[in-house]
Amino acid sequence: MNKGKLIQALIRKLGVEFSTSLGIDLKSSDSKEVFKWFLASILFGARISEIIGVKTYKEFERRKVLSPDSVLQTGWDGLVEVLDEGGYVRYDFKTATKLLEIMKDLKDRYNEDLNLLHKESKDSRDLEMNLRSLGKGIGEVTTNIFFRELRGVWEKAEPYPSDLVILAARRSGLISGNVRSKKKILKELKSL
Repeated sequence: MNKGKLIQALIRKLGVEFSTSLGIDLKSSDSKEVFKWFLASILFGARISEIIGVKTYKEFERRKVLSPDSVLQTGWDGLVEVLDEGGYVRYDFKTATKLLEIMKDLKDRYNEDLNLLHKESKDSRDLEMNLRSLGKGIGEVTTNIFFRELRGVWEKAEPYPSDLVILAARRSGLISGNVRSKKKILKELKSL
């Protein structure tokens, strides 16, 4: 199968972006929607199953805890309760602490607006550094999850492909095994 047909088959099979499947509209670049995806990305950044990540995000949604201010108002005990209800029990205490730290920094440094963080960043790598500096626990996985779906929405959202993406692209024949630079691999994948 040629690369074009393979890509079309993957799109048909896999469907929509993950944020869209959660009911989050990133295409609008609305600050509230971007924040919802950030919250979901933090949840998915831990070593948990997709099912628990979705269930936990939906619990935040059900309780209307979908802004930095509402996370802060919910407090540590309330966040642990939300996380536990979603099935996030293994990481509940650590995640509650992390969420409070991140939201406080986001509020203090960017007036609760991730679009401002994007605007103030010089380029893609600066954007990643600024996001990670919001708190412990925003690492490579969370950053990659968050930015890959903002590609095309935020001009500076250009994360390098993760190791798993590279492995899948190589095994499916979309990229050659000779290219090692993530920057070159990104360029090759974007050209497809």
